[in-house]
Amino acid sequence: MSKAAKGRGGVNLTLIQTFYEVGSHGSFSGAARELNISYQSAANHVRRLEQILKAKLIESEQGAKRIQLTPRGRALFNLLQPEFDIMLARLSKLLENQRSALRVGMPQAIFFYLFPDVLRIFRERHPDMEIAVAERDTVLAEMVKNGSLDICLSERHFGDPVVPQKLLGSYRLSLVYPSAWGAAPAPEDVPGWSIGRPFVTYEPGQTLRNLALDFLGRDGPAAQPAISTSGSSSVKRCVETGLGFAIIPSWCIRDDDQGISSVRLTNLPAVGVYFGNAEFLQNHPAVRELFDVCRQQLVGRELDEPGADGL
Repeated sequence: MSKAAKGRGGVNLTLIQTFYEVGSHGSFSGAARELNISYQSAANHVRRLEQILKAKLIESEQGAKRIQLTPRGRALFNLLQPEFDIMLARLSKLLENQRSALRVGMPQAIFFYLFPDVLRIFRERHPDMEIAVAERDTVLAEMVKNGSLDICLSERHFGDPVVPQKLLGSYRLSLVYPSAWGAAPAPEDVPGWSIGRPFVTYEPGQTLRNLALDFLGRDGPAAQPAISTSGSSSVKRCVETGLGFAIIPSWCIRDDDQGISSVRLTNLPAVGVYFGNAEFLQNHPAVRELFDVCRQQLVGRELDEPGADGL
C-alpha cells in the first residue's frame, strides 16, 4: 500500500461521524448517546482526529458540560453539515438492501404522463436496478436533503446548493373546459371568461395552482377553487365529467380526449422542469444516465429546449 493511501486511511468514517455528532450536540455526552458509545470513546475519537489533522478542533474546559468548536473545527463541521446526514442515510439504505436502487420523486402528472417512456429506456439498460418513485410536489427538496430521495424532477427551482438542479426543458399551460360550454375564449380573455365558472385545480401549495390563481386574478377578484385534488390526471378527469374548467400542462391533452376543449395559453410564462439530485451523487453514473435519458425522451417531444421560452 502506498504512503498516500496509508495517510488517507488514517481518517475513517467513525472518527468523522463522532466529531460531527459532538459538533451537532455541543457535547461529548450527547454524541455518545447518539452513537451508543461511551463518553471516553467519543472524546478519544475526536482527539485521534485532531492528531491526524494536526489541528485542534474542540475547546473543552475541565468539568464543563458543553464544548466549543475552534475556528478549524467550525470550518470542518460546516463542510460536513449539508451532506453528512444524507450520506449516512444513503449508506444505511445500501446496507439494508444490497440490490442497487434509485429513489426518484416528482409530481404525479410528470410521472403519469412523461416518465414511463423514460423508465422503459432506463430499465432496458439497468434491468437489475430498482426505481422507487415518490409522487410528490411540495416536499421534494426536503426529501432529497433528509436522504429519502436521490433524485427529483420538479417545476420548482429550489436555489439550494445541497440539491443542485439542471433545467431539462419547459412547457406551456392550457385551459381545458367541457366542450358543452361552447366556443373557446382567446387566451387573453380567459381571466374574464373564468369569472363565475367552477374552477378545478391542484391542492394548496402546488406550483401549478399558484400559477393559475395568479393568472385568473388579473382582471378581477381571485378565482375560488370549487374542487382541489392532487394531480393533473385527477384534475382533468373532473373537467371531463363536467365539474368545471382547469389550467393544466399542455402535454396532458391528447388527440383522443372526449368531451373537453382546450386553449393553449401562450400569454402565460413557460413552466420549467428541473432535474435535481443530492449533491454528493452529482457524478454518480446512474444519476447522470437518468438525466441523459430524460433529455433524450422528453425534450423536443413534450418539453421545449432550454432557452426556447426564455428559461
